[in-house]
Amino acid sequence: MRYQISGKQIDIGEALQTHVRTEIDSVIAKYPGRPTDALVIFSKSAHEYCCESVVHLSTGLTVQAKGVATEIYSAFDQANEKMEKQLRRYKRRLKDHHKDRSQPVELSSAASYILASSTADEDTEPDSLNPMIIAEIETSIPSLSVGEAVMQMELAGAPLLVFRNDRQDTGVNIVYRRDDGNIGWIDPNATT
Repeated sequence: MRYQISGKQIDIGEALQTHVRTEIDSVIAKYPGRPTDALVIFSKSAHEYCCESVVHLSTGLTVQAKGVATEIYSAFDQANEKMEKQLRRYKRRLKDHHKDRSQPVELSSAASYILASSTADEDTEPDSLNPMIIAEIETSIPSLSVGEAVMQMELAGAPLLVFRNDRQDTGVNIVYRRDDGNIGWIDPNATT
């Protein structure tokens, strides 16, 4: 497995890198999915350290976790515990997902844009209805079943996931976490 361990504006020592590799290996070894690479980024904000971990599995799924603590090792341990909890929760589904899928998840390219927020007062009307694009990023849209999409959204800790429904070939679908705690699914081609 490839590791990329780095720090934003802070130095990461060899002892911390060894600790990260050892702990991630021990967590991932318990669960199916053969990891391909791991990205761990440390940063510091005031007196707290933040650790963001992302592990890509060979099946195309991604596990993400974030930890915040006053010590750098504690921040990583917190993120690692969250990652282990996510993997433990989805262990059976990851096994089933691996059996059903003979090929890795197919990814389609798409453009993602970041738009400038409106700084005008709420009482005034905007000058233009065309928002200003401040960043353009290439992103990937996975081809998943609805169950796999919900699992991926939960593993990533994301509020929503855009995906192609590989079971029905209905184009782009969205699963999202509703305010009531349930999961919503938007299928644009479904008829009522």
